[in-house]
Amino acid sequence: MADFKIGVAGCTGRMGMVLLRQIAGTDGCAISGGSEAAGHPALGRDVGAAAGLGEIGIKITADPADLFAASDAVLDFTVPEATVRHASLATETGAILVAGTTGMGSNDEAALTKAAKRAAIVYSANFSVGVNVLMRLVELAASILDEDFDIEIAEMHHREKLDAPSGTALALGKAAAAGRGVELERVAQRGRDGITDERRRGDIGFGVLRGGSVVGEHTVIFASDNERVELVHKAQDRSLFSAGAVRAALWARGKPPGFYDMQDVLGLKD
Repeated sequence: MADFKIGVAGCTGRMGMVLLRQIAGTDGCAISGGSEAAGHPALGRDVGAAAGLGEIGIKITADPADLFAASDAVLDFTVPEATVRHASLATETGAILVAGTTGMGSNDEAALTKAAKRAAIVYSANFSVGVNVLMRLVELAASILDEDFDIEIAEMHHREKLDAPSGTALALGKAAAAGRGVELERVAQRGRDGITDERRRGDIGFGVLRGGSVVGEHTVIFASDNERVELVHKAQDRSLFSAGAVRAALWARGKPPGFYDMQDVLGLKD
């Protein structure tokens, strides 16, 4: 069987280069290309050379349509506006879209859901196997521990991260809310400053820290008057996200159009 051709949008970014190296190191996969925004200084460079892999004879393009046309799957950890455009290209070319873009709003997610009627799209706030297991554990814990247990979610990332709370923290909040049978938007407390009212029973709180080169740390705390349960995940290297993204692309090979997530890939759904 021919190598599975995987391209990377935003290929010279912090995550993009890790994804390229992951593809190159995965049996049965080959780099099909990489794209960057118009005006980016890396345009025209060899994709492999940009990731420290040596030249592979494929230039970085500013046209994502070229990338999708050359690929069986495209990995996208860029920005919401670009990811929505890439979802449309997936419907036009039949390529699989694996998206790990954070900061996606409800309208952005709706656009991906619409595109998934005509393309296989795997979208997840986090492609770590451990984080996805954590989400299931959080949902289970929230279903067992009633509102006598306050839920707080603390996360820390590197200083350059733009969105807050992180997409993973919000996904953990959704898991906790699902366990409680409520909508996160109704119970989320995303910031406290100054003199605040007493904590509302049933709220799910978020705390955000930024600094240094922290890849990603998430702690979900269930705190009652007499005891505290903490579920923690610490990412130590971005390769865990790239390994999950490539695994998702391979899993989606041959799948019908649909809106999938990492829980589907790992078989964690009921």
